[in-house]
Amino acid sequence: MSREMMSAIEQISREKGIDQAKIISAVETAMETAAQKRYPNEGNIQATIDTETGEVEIVSFKAVVEEVLDPMVEIGLEEALDADPDAQIGDEVGFLLEMDGFGRIAAQAAKQVIFQQVRAAEWEAIYGEYLGREGHLVTGMILGQERRNYIVELGRTEALLPYSEQIPRETYRRGDRVRALLLEVRTTPRGPQLILSRNHPTFVQKLFEMEVPEIAEGIVTIQAIARDAGDRTKMAVWSKERGVDPVGACVGMKGSRVQAVVRELHGEKIDIIAWTEDPQRFIAEALSPAEIDRVGITEEEGSAIVIVRDDQLSLAIGKKGQNVRLASRLTGWNLDILSENEYREDAFEGKDGELEAALLDHARSKAQGLTDAEALFSGFPERLEDDGEAATPEAGAADSEASTEENAPEKAHADAEKQDVAQAEAGATSQEGTPEAKG
Repeated sequence: MSREMMSAIEQISREKGIDQAKIISAVETAMETAAQKRYPNEGNIQATIDTETGEVEIVSFKAVVEEVLDPMVEIGLEEALDADPDAQIGDEVGFLLEMDGFGRIAAQAAKQVIFQQVRAAEWEAIYGEYLGREGHLVTGMILGQERRNYIVELGRTEALLPYSEQIPRETYRRGDRVRALLLEVRTTPRGPQLILSRNHPTFVQKLFEMEVPEIAEGIVTIQAIARDAGDRTKMAVWSKERGVDPVGACVGMKGSRVQAVVRELHGEKIDIIAWTEDPQRFIAEALSPAEIDRVGITEEEGSAIVIVRDDQLSLAIGKKGQNVRLASRLTGWNLDILSENEYREDAFEGKDGELEAALLDHARSKAQGLTDAEALFSGFPERLEDDGEAATPEAGAADSEASTEENAPEKAHADAEKQDVAQAEAGATSQEGTPEAKG
């Protein structure tokens, strides 16, 4: 009987993945509970199992005292000497209890305790196993759907794919295989609960780590990622080695690597851009596939104004503002996009000055050698005034006025000389043309 019990313990340990010591402890607890039912007048009962032989011993321990106040846990010295001739005041004396004929109630209580203890140990093992896997990919099989939430089998346990963590318009049937991100491991009265996600940005990141060896090895790193699950993802990558193209590594030969990720996401578009420390260039890259003319930033406010050609405005903003929204999330800047016509209009005169100031401040901080404002703004479209003539930036206008005032005397003298010469030439021409002059 004892060997059969040890065999059963070993089998449960293998099937449930629970340490044998925990199962033995659960059985000992069950035996103590059953003994309490059989011997209600015994207070301190302990059960031990010999792991070699499987023998179970149930012992009632009592303290040796001069005067017994609680017979359940105390015993007099004379009675203790009958059980142990060496007993003294203050010692504990153990009495072996017979467990033959446990009885149906005691056996049922022991069975219930064993079941509870084994289940608690199983939950603890599952929690410990999956707690360290949070943020990693797991693969399971769809068992069914409950209130639009999918139940996924993960081997020894089940996980939940909530409706809020699913990719929109994505459906599964019972028996389908699904890959997801282990988002969270929760503890509940019913045991650990595993929460999965397929719409989290980290899900895309882990898919690329699986498909791109350079990312798995740490050569290429994903610096930022922004996602509208089911529609589009923008990802900024950077390479630690100059000889490795981060974008090319993620795209793969003929797009094989990125296409593998797209297939897993059921056709979701993915924009991969090169990360850079220059915020102007990074913002311009983040707004791809739109072509950006120039970017002005205000670091104090964390905002940027972006100028694009008129035919690129809708592409830069994207459908329902998706492109600029994802670019803002990716870069961490608040983006305001203007077309060239909007930039030129008087209604945007305030933004025109704000843009020029932002661009000038940023350019001066990044380009130490450039001090000429006209050089900094040489690539800018000129804002048209009401009369149709181009207006120069304020810095250029100030320089022009100062130059005119300094050279005013010289200019007046030169104009007078030109006027005298012109009059003399005109007089000579009129004299040569008259008959009197010819005679």
